[in-house]
Amino acid sequence: MALLSLRNITVAFGGPPLLDGVNLQVEAGDRLCLLGRNGSGKSTLLKLISGELPAEQGEVARQQGLRVGLVSQEAPPGLTGTVFDVVASGMGNAAELLAQYHQVAHRLSLEGGEELLTRLESLQKELEESGGWHLNQEVERLLSRLDLDAEAAFDTLSGGTKRRALLARALVAAPDILLLDEPTNHLDIETIIWMEDFLLKNVKTLLFVTHDRAFARRMANRVAELDRGRIYCFSCGYDAFVERREELLAAEVARQALFDRKLAQEEAWVRQGIKARRTRNEGRVRALKKMREERRQRRERQGTARIQLQEAERSGRLVVEAEEVSFSYDGRAVIRNLTTTIMRGDRVGIIGPNGSGKTTLLRLLLGELIPQGGAISLGSRLEVLYFDQMREQLELDKSVQENVGEGNDTLMINGAPRHIIGYLQDFLFTPERARSPVSILSGGERNRLLLAKLFTRPFNVLVMDEPTNDLDVETLDLLEDLLLEYTGTLLLVSHDREFLDNVVTSTLVVGSDGVVREYVGGYGDWLRQAEAEAQPTAAVARPVQEKPRRQAGRQRKLSFKEERELEVLPDMIAALEEEQEQLHATLADPAFYKGAAAEIVALNSRLETLEHELVEAYRRWEELEALK
Repeated sequence: MALLSLRNITVAFGGPPLLDGVNLQVEAGDRLCLLGRNGSGKSTLLKLISGELPAEQGEVARQQGLRVGLVSQEAPPGLTGTVFDVVASGMGNAAELLAQYHQVAHRLSLEGGEELLTRLESLQKELEESGGWHLNQEVERLLSRLDLDAEAAFDTLSGGTKRRALLARALVAAPDILLLDEPTNHLDIETIIWMEDFLLKNVKTLLFVTHDRAFARRMANRVAELDRGRIYCFSCGYDAFVERREELLAAEVARQALFDRKLAQEEAWVRQGIKARRTRNEGRVRALKKMREERRQRRERQGTARIQLQEAERSGRLVVEAEEVSFSYDGRAVIRNLTTTIMRGDRVGIIGPNGSGKTTLLRLLLGELIPQGGAISLGSRLEVLYFDQMREQLELDKSVQENVGEGNDTLMINGAPRHIIGYLQDFLFTPERARSPVSILSGGERNRLLLAKLFTRPFNVLVMDEPTNDLDVETLDLLEDLLLEYTGTLLLVSHDREFLDNVVTSTLVVGSDGVVREYVGGYGDWLRQAEAEAQPTAAVARPVQEKPRRQAGRQRKLSFKEERELEVLPDMIAALEEEQEQLHATLADPAFYKGAAAEIVALNSRLETLEHELVEAYRRWEELEALK
């Protein structure tokens, strides 16, 4: 029996439904990865499962006594106190009872009195019934396993440590299903790998939203995608899901093309003259009206952003040269004896633990900080563009349009004027969304907006500090392709292992001791080289299996049999389409319906089979053409 079942769930917030008749089951042992475009409703679905949000329609069926824990993207507002208090609050009523018990016991020791003694006995009974006596031991066990300081103030913690504390808060109640919303955001690679190991060993059933493809690849045994209000589930890992999804999308495109072609034919028929409206053709007219409504109700898949870079005049051949550079904060060496040379066209990745000095290294390389030891030399004609992970260049109280246009309705993009609304549509902002304040945008939308704002200016040195946070997989793929075509210089700080592997040509690894080591290639290349050197590193606990880097390798050739198949496919498609047209003509003839009912059923069945055969033929033709 499923732990949890969603049945025909619908949720909308004034526009098209975010969830439109969603059905989903979560079984014990599932590690279900939930994917979807920014704004598709992933976080909404998690809140609905956790009970924070009610469904407008449908039913959420839970096993009796089911416990669900949720770790949101951001810490809940107003969460203060020590780490112990925050973690213990995950037990809800038991935590409150325990706190009251300690307060009453303390007052009783000072004041005495029959009333306080009675209250203490009552609290003791409630704690026994709720299992609250074991709360202290459970909290201390989790704090030890997650390496957390019980007495530290929660609001003073770093983003990564807060994430661990919130994970402990969700786990203290021993949930049957753990929900994680973008768990890798703002975490360094070391902490991400620690989290992967911890979850695989300690959490049986997991439902998580992530944009980190390496995390999804290692964790997921099922994958679900939210697309246009519907959810599609695949009982496979991440890589197999990507292949199956592409096949489904290709089949959907072919099916819609056939539908649109048939609709166009029927529209042409109905306009031929008065004959189309005779009583004997009313059935065909009704079918046309039904097709029109079906086409009107179709929700198109959200388009892909069309991002363009504006490259400035080429910089000098030398971009940055550092020799024996050192820098310290409060007596602690952040960067120590750095020597490196960055040339025009280099794509350099920068990785290291949170707080190790990656941002300081960027500022040194850009000349914003003066080194306390050694020297930094900058090249000539540098036009630097900086993507800030905190998105401080955005003004939250202004609209999307005002942030990008800065008072102008027209932008100059690659020497040509563009209206700002059309430009923002390239970044998937509708005209209505372009007039909305930035404060209501999701994290992924804010990242896209910052890209839109920055790319209005020409540059030849691009500096990106954690650009992948909150971006959906489609936009990540597009950004990767864009950076691969970019001919200028790139400095990239990222915790996304696959993004690094696909984009950078060399890597600077910042150690907690301030030593910066340089390696050829991306994250996976660094791991292999570090292993070969047999040197322990501070930036990662251990290697994980990574997807091979994308390479422009040679594709296999078509076999003799496939070449013959490709030759005959166009004729076969033409024959199928001709047969389809003949069937349409036969079924449109009123005289045909005077015949036997069995023949009518047979022809309709054949027409349906033909549509399936055409979809498969188009799919196979596209597949062989791509190989060719």
